Parts: sequence; C-alpha cells; structure tokens
Amino acid sequence: MSGPAPSAPRKALLRGMLASAPFLVVVVPFALLFGVVATEAGLDIVQVLAFSLAVFAGASQFTALQLMQDQAPVVIVLATSLAVNLRMGMYSAALTPHLGALPLGRRTLVSFFLVDQSYAASAAEFERRPTLPLPDKLAFFAGTVLLVAPLWYIATWAGAVLGTRIPPEYALDFAVPITFISMLGPMLRTWAHVAAALTSVVAALALSFMPYGSGLLVAAVLAMLTGALVELWQERRA
Repeated sequence: MSGPAPSAPRKALLRGMLASAPFLVVVVPFALLFGVVATEAGLDIVQVLAFSLAVFAGASQFTALQLMQDQAPVVIVLATSLAVNLRMGMYSAALTPHLGALPLGRRTLVSFFLVDQSYAASAAEFERRPTLPLPDKLAFFAGTVLLVAPLWYIATWAGAVLGTRIPPEYALDFAVPITFISMLGPMLRTWAHVAAALTSVVAALALSFMPYGSGLLVAAVLAMLTGALVELWQERRA
C-alpha cells in the first residue's frame, strides 16, 4: 500500500522549495563574496556570521560594509542601508493581503525572512493561486526560505573561512547584478514598473558623485514618485 497523500500545506512547502531552488545559483556565490569581502574589511568570522544572522539582507549588508570601510558616519550607514531596503516595505504591502491575517509571531518571522527571493517566488505563486488557504500560503513562503536561508549562512561562513583563497578568476561578484536582474526582469509588467526602474537607474548614475552613496536615497524617492505618477496617469486615461 502506498503511504498517505501529502497534506496541502506540505505540498505548498515543497512547491516553495522548488520555486526558490534556481535562486541558489546566485545566492551561494553572493554569500561567499560577502564572507570574503567582510573578512578583507577586518571583521572576524564571528562578526561576519553575526552580521548575516542579524541583517539577512545581502544588498544592505554590502552597502553597510562599504560605507563602514569609507569611514562614513553611523547615521549615513543606517540611512543608506535602509534606503537600499526600502523595497522590503513595498514587498510587505504586496504580501499583506495574503499573509496579513497571520498571528503576530508568524508575521514577525515572515518579515525577517522576507527577501527578494522569497518575495519573488511567493508573489508569483499567490498571483497564480489567489484562493490558496492561509496555511498553504504560509507553508509556501516557508518553503522559499527553507533552502535559501541555511545556504546563505553556510556560504557566508565558507567565504569568511576561505577568504582570499578563492581564486579571483571565479568572479563571484557576478552574483550581485545577476541576482537582481533575474528577479526584477519578470516584475516589470506595467509602464509604472518600467518608469520606476529606469528612473532609479538614471538617477543613481547621475547622483553617483554624492558622498557615501547618499545618491541612492534620492534615486529611490524619485523612482517611487515616478512610478506613482505614471500609475495615476494611466488610471486617469482609463
């Protein structure tokens, strides 16, 4: 006799794991690179791991590390790191209709593990299955994190331990742009999305002369305003 059929949440968990598996191609090199760069900046292994455990946001971690190396004021480090992670607020707003009814403790865990990969996979799943029950949605989200988070921590540790022994020809830094291109590309579904993305690129490049990467703060605000204005314009036309 065959065993019992998997429960619906268990199936959702497995779907989440499968959906996030392709991201490991870039998550692992990304984490390795952070471990290498952090140790080169003078952090010891415990500090590197604590950094990843406490923040769990690769782009923000790289930003903060670079600014700390540049001896930027603490206020600038915090403000720029928050600006880089402003997208998490938009991710949270997008997932609130699906996961907002969870108890506070579970919402807190979802908030902590909400990263680009877990959002991209979950948003696509919830759009395809809008009537999915809440337990299944939570299980799917958990599945998107189940592979990514442990391997992020393990690869960060490996990068910190190996340090400069990783040959430079491996070019681990390819993981950073590839990660964001692979996630942002499919999300550019409307003119508002495209306008916001183009504005952020142009503004970030034009304002790159500003100290401590503070141009990113301005670029993020301009991009959000542009996206909102284009969306309002389209609604008026409709």
